[in-house]
Amino acid sequence: MHFVSTRIITGDVARLVGFYERATAVSATWANEDFAELRTASATLAIGSTRTVPLFAPGSARPADNHSVILEFLVDDVDGVYKNLSGLGFVEEFVNEPTTMPWGNRTLLLRDPDGNLVNFFTPVTSAAIERCAR
Repeated sequence: MHFVSTRIITGDVARLVGFYERATAVSATWANEDFAELRTASATLAIGSTRTVPLFAPGSARPADNHSVILEFLVDDVDGVYKNLSGLGFVEEFVNEPTTMPWGNRTLLLRDPDGNLVNFFTPVTSAAIERCAR
């Protein structure tokens, strides 16, 4: 089995893709106006329109209704991500500014334009760097 991607359903694909392209510096690959993917070496983030939901099962996914999942991105410079996204209207809410956690990651927790929680982090202690290198 291969874990292929995480998909976010949204009412505004272009807006959400624009946010993730800005936040990750990864260009999206568009299948059509209702579906795009941002591919990295380790994972793919798929973004689909609400118009795709009935193709699977009507009403099975609701946009901007996530209260349990946090998308996480390992980045080289979490403070740089914060500066890149601050004051531009791309972020719904900064839950915290860059903060060094007890487990050794410097982290930035925010809400994307649909309110989904997103964590950008950079390991800063030797133990965290070793853990992330595996």
